Amino acid sequence: MFDVAIIGYGPAGATLANLLGQAGLSVLVLEKEAAIYPLPRAIHFDGEVMRIFQSVGLRPAVEAISRPGLKGMHFVNAKGETLMIRGGTAAQGPHGCASNHYFHQPELEHVLRDGAGRFASVAVRLRHEVTQITEAADHVNLTVADLQAASSSQVQARYVVGCDGARSTVRKVLCSSMLDLGLRQPWLVFDVLLKENAPALPEHTVQFCDPARPMTWCNVTGKRRRWEIMLMPGDDPAQLVQPNTLWQLVSRWMTPEQADIERAAIYTFHSLVAKGWRKGRLMLAGDSAHQTPPFLGQGMCAALRDVSNLAWKLEAVVRGRASETLLDTYESERSPHVHAFIELAVKLGDIIQATDPDKARERDARFRAGGPEIFEFPSPRLGPGLLQGDSPAVGQPFPQPVLANGQLLDAHIGNRFAVIGRPVLLQAVSDDTKALWQRGGVVVMPTQEPALLAWLDNLDVGAAMLRPDRYVMGLAATPGELDAVTACLPVADLQPH
Repeated sequence: MFDVAIIGYGPAGATLANLLGQAGLSVLVLEKEAAIYPLPRAIHFDGEVMRIFQSVGLRPAVEAISRPGLKGMHFVNAKGETLMIRGGTAAQGPHGCASNHYFHQPELEHVLRDGAGRFASVAVRLRHEVTQITEAADHVNLTVADLQAASSSQVQARYVVGCDGARSTVRKVLCSSMLDLGLRQPWLVFDVLLKENAPALPEHTVQFCDPARPMTWCNVTGKRRRWEIMLMPGDDPAQLVQPNTLWQLVSRWMTPEQADIERAAIYTFHSLVAKGWRKGRLMLAGDSAHQTPPFLGQGMCAALRDVSNLAWKLEAVVRGRASETLLDTYESERSPHVHAFIELAVKLGDIIQATDPDKARERDARFRAGGPEIFEFPSPRLGPGLLQGDSPAVGQPFPQPVLANGQLLDAHIGNRFAVIGRPVLLQAVSDDTKALWQRGGVVVMPTQEPALLAWLDNLDVGAAMLRPDRYVMGLAATPGELDAVTACLPVADLQPH
């Protein structure tokens, strides 16, 4: 019997396999396709996601196939006037890396799959499709079809995570409905490879808010560029993906003599969140749990935040260090978080997709009166779960500075609970708290690091409790407050062995 079966081996499933494999759990990955999809799909991830890759030792390999996006995203009207600029593009952001990165998904998937291959406890079966899921008292039975051998077998796992996309089989078993947040619009996605004589395009992403034909264009990596083009009333989808039409649509920027078409496909952009991410031993992650329009570049990011949140909780439950109630915090924390990102993406979509000329003129005049608006990349709090206190910093990622010894913070504390604070405060807690720290494997870090002390000073506290996913669990200004935060560690609901 496997500890965890993962259905789907895209970026979310592969990242989860790395996280669980690193933790030493026995993992089975089931993927119905024979190989990585070779054409472009997702192209952006943020600093928090790079930090997740760092947590499984893959940051150098990911940096080698991606580029930092330091120029932001500009919302430009039909006259070329800049309406808005997305901020949060620091080269050294709060996560200890660039705040935004661009990449080619097949290259990233190769890195992630190679990473999972480091762990003997991770088994991967390609061309295997799950055809039936039945939950038992202490495990899940999976009927699995070997599509190459045309045979079928039974597999057992203690827990199953569906990373199986928008048409998720696992979601159907859970009978989870989808809440629609209001955006459903077909767009053409058009990827090209530049030739040597191609003209220079902006380094930043452009949201071209032209009511006659809203578009997005992106500088991806190397010679890769992407256009996303909104379908308009009267468009013939079959005609729209033909080369002659594609080149007509982008003729003001590029000609067929300057680039080769790599892919053209029509997608419907959705804004959906599942109701019910877990039922017993079955869980959803990524597109099976939510779908976001791409106007913030957060689709894959949200999926990887899901598995980062879930992995350490599964490991603690499987190892017996926490009760199964810890898994109840997965959806309650992640659903409101992804909901906030999707709502903002929908609002941005309303700006980009304005096709009524009068409303577009009103929009332009409004922005023109105030000058280009700079909006920072959002950082919503997690929803209620394993969090203590109402401070805005609780439920947010803790920053990752470079320490005085040149080491990044996460490399120092590892993927464990940690308490960081002033030495006097950490020493003054109760003996029960110190015992819980020891039982829970909590890293205790008395610090004089200027960057960490400045963060604590800004919140007028003396200590912070961090979770393995680097989110702030709670803050304390006194030893008693730190005792109270520690009492809520998930190990506290188990009897000492």
